[in-house]
Amino acid sequence: MASISGSQPQQVNVADLDLQQLSDVRRQLEEELNHLTNSFAQLKQAQAKFKSCIENVGEVKPQNKGTTILVPLTNSLYVPGHLSDSENVIVDVGTGYYVKKSRVQATKYYETKVEYIRTNLESLQDTIQKKQENMNYLINVMQVKLQQSQPQPPSKS
Repeated sequence: MASISGSQPQQVNVADLDLQQLSDVRRQLEEELNHLTNSFAQLKQAQAKFKSCIENVGEVKPQNKGTTILVPLTNSLYVPGHLSDSENVIVDVGTGYYVKKSRVQATKYYETKVEYIRTNLESLQDTIQKKQENMNYLINVMQVKLQQSQPQPPSKS
């Protein structure tokens, strides 16, 4: 008897399942793949945002001090401003908190974020690939079961 509170899920051979059960497993795998793929896309967007931040920090240079810049208030609203401190930048560290950092510290912060996301993307890519392989195997099993359930034409001898 399998324990429901056990930490390991019970393994079932998909070849032992009927077509309805296989269809349910396929639907669940499709939902998981969809969720994982969406998560992958969101991580890619976050990584691109942090890479863009690295480029933006690189544009804050002593020779640009006093120049007119556009300061973002929201994602779509910018106001003109003047670059008065070319040594420090304000970094959004999440949940509405901002921290003053030197250009070097800010670049290092964003590079760390990019690298962290890169390792997560690799792990997620492996998971997606394994789920896709499971899906392909499941579809093959379903096709075999469907062929077996079809009445075979009598062979002519």
